[in-house]
Amino acid sequence: MAKKMVLAYSGGLDTSVILKLMQQQGYEVVAYIADVGQKEDYDLLVDRAKKTGATKAIVADLRREFVTDFIFPAIAANAVYESRYLLGTALARPLIARRHVEVALEEGAEYIGHGATGKGNDQVRFEFAFAALAPQLKVIAPWKDREFLNRFKGRSDLLRFVEEHQIPVEATAKKPYSVDENLMHTSHEAGVLEDPNWTPDEDIFQSSISPMTAPDQFEQIEIDFKDSIPTEVRNVDDGTKHNDPLELFIYLNALGEKHGIGRIDIVENRYVGIKSRGIYETPGGTILHHALRDLEGIAMDREVQHLRDMLAPKYAALVYNGFWYSPEGDFLRAAFSKAQEIIDGTVRLRLYKGNVIIAGRTSPSSLYDRDLASMDIEGGYDQADAEGFIKISSLRLRAHKVILRDPSTR
Repeated sequence: MAKKMVLAYSGGLDTSVILKLMQQQGYEVVAYIADVGQKEDYDLLVDRAKKTGATKAIVADLRREFVTDFIFPAIAANAVYESRYLLGTALARPLIARRHVEVALEEGAEYIGHGATGKGNDQVRFEFAFAALAPQLKVIAPWKDREFLNRFKGRSDLLRFVEEHQIPVEATAKKPYSVDENLMHTSHEAGVLEDPNWTPDEDIFQSSISPMTAPDQFEQIEIDFKDSIPTEVRNVDDGTKHNDPLELFIYLNALGEKHGIGRIDIVENRYVGIKSRGIYETPGGTILHHALRDLEGIAMDREVQHLRDMLAPKYAALVYNGFWYSPEGDFLRAAFSKAQEIIDGTVRLRLYKGNVIIAGRTSPSSLYDRDLASMDIEGGYDQADAEGFIKISSLRLRAHKVILRDPSTR
């Protein structure tokens, strides 16, 4: 009886070679195709997988779950890796892996496989998730197998293999860089981008136009939030409205793309210890990130916000490094969920040439007291009280007795 494996299949060069190779080695291969918002012809991918040797090809539409269970909660948690990266790829991987495991269990497979490189983050993210969700499954990861590495030393060897076996795949010449796309972002890395000083050409970008060629007139929108989760977006200029989570996010992506929003070019630290240069386009996610951070200013308690922001970088690193399914991940999500309560309201934004400009905000749970903040009226605040507050608060500074240096010696 053939050994059965479920292979994460993209229809690209690597996974096409792996599928055929596993079949040749006596495996019954089920191709698993995850739709997290990448622009693909899924009927074509199914046909290609079967022609390559898969006994079955399964397409899983994960877009809605991706938005509601991963993107929105991560933005609410202020999960930004190394202060800049909104985790587009890292957020998709635990969802893809979860469904991968479910398909393997449904199909009665003993093996689960992927084509992630042994130098990257995705191998870690997938295999950590497999270990947490179904440790009984055996993982096949050819790019860490010495026999595979000796046989396929580069792209030319892979291309020779697909040509010899007449495998249908669109891969004839090496792209100058690699691209990963989902609803949250489009990422670009490797190839010419491995030179950190190389300035990308404009044609590299797929999910945003250049801010320099974006419309000369700003576009104004309003976003409603309930417990830090967006519930509706309204275009003030043309009346467009969306309150379905998936449609709302797709619309924000379209607006961000139109106005050149969400581009970053960074060198980041991979979990495996390698520095990597990446270019990311995150249009809708960037809009939501700025909107929610602004709403928190009026609706979130100061100490809660400060604690959340202390924990957020740790959480972002956990997600980036593949620890979505972990005790510490569960703990932090529970804390963030509590912090998100009654962060309700509406933020008005202007989108203009790569910028998200805050134009105003309102909240039924606002902690802002206009009278108290006013410099024109007392508003229940006795300024004379500040004298005692300052004396008590400065006691330790008085005890410290800082010695001033002679200015002439500086």
